[in-house]
Order: sequence, then structure tokens, then C-alpha cells
Amino acid sequence: EQGVVARVLKYRHAPFKQPIPLLDAQRAMRIFHSHAEQWNLNPQQIGIVGFSAGGHLASTAGTQYDEGNPEAEDPVSQASCRAHFMVLVYPVISMDQSITHSGSRKNLLGKDPSPELVQKHSNENRVTHQTGPAFLVHASNDLGVPVANSLRFYEALIKQGVEAELHIYDRGGHGFGFFRGDRPVDNWPLQLKE
Repeated sequence: EQGVVARVLKYRHAPFKQPIPLLDAQRAMRIFHSHAEQWNLNPQQIGIVGFSAGGHLASTAGTQYDEGNPEAEDPVSQASCRAHFMVLVYPVISMDQSITHSGSRKNLLGKDPSPELVQKHSNENRVTHQTGPAFLVHASNDLGVPVANSLRFYEALIKQGVEAELHIYDRGGHGFGFFRGDRPVDNWPLQLKE
């Protein structure tokens, strides 16, 4: 009805560490790009959606991409892995200990990651003017993933001149998902649709 095609990516996560989840997301994006014509998809409208820790993967894929390897034998590897937009719902964005979700940080980077690894996987630091637009949703009373994650990413996007929309709800906690009731937070998919 809305012209949206969606697929759920089953990616490798704990016990797998970085860069394995990102490689899985990039491969999925390459598959969509390489089959865009066959599947009647607009290659300029292929994006990525992620919730919570999946939001970290989506924001990583949205900020760390390439245009493919034209020399690769595998036609899928020749395709871009660029996400042309991101939808990030209560996302883990940063590995900065002051705002990260500690379980996500440990699962992705290990127990005592180096400052360089923390910096590399704090996606607010990876935004460029070429990053795709983002739609972010968070609840200010999220006790699992602090709303500061969405705020930092939004600020980084705006600073780089990237189109971004941020919705912060007073209540919703963590894991509110889609259309669960009649709270204001439950209507975020309608705002995305607009």
C-alpha cells in the first residue's frame, strides 16, 4: 500500500564481535542494490531500519559504507552497500561509556576495548555530509538506552547538513515497538509515513 518492501536481517551478533555484524548488514545492502532492477526497487531509496542494538548496526551501516568493488568476481560484491536513509528507534549509537548500553558495548567490542575501538564504533563520530537522512525515535524515560544516543546522532547529522528528524517522547521506556496502544509514542510509524 505504501510502496515499501521490507526484509528482516538475521545477522551474526554475540558471541561474534565487530566487524562481523557490519559485514552481514553490508552484504544485505549489496544484495538489495545488486537486485534492484530485478526486484523493481529504486536503488536511491534503499534504506535500513534498526531498533536498540539493531539501531547501532543500522547507524553503523549508514555511516560506514562503500560503493562496491567493480573488480570483484561476485556480482553482489560489485554493488554499493550504501543506506540511502536510516530509521533508528531507541538506538544504541555511541560506545561512550557515559551514554552507551553497556551490554551492547561489551557484546560488540569486548570487555576492555581500546579508546580507538570505542571512537570507531561511536557512530556520532562517523557522520559526514554524505550520510543518508535519518528519522530517529526515542523516549526520554528509556532506562535501557539513554536518549542521549539519539540526541548526539541528531546533532552530528545537523552539523554535517544531513536531513534528520528526531521525535522524543516523554514516556515509552525501551522496546515500545510498533502500534502497541494509544500512547503518543505508539504513533511514531504514522509520523514516519508523513
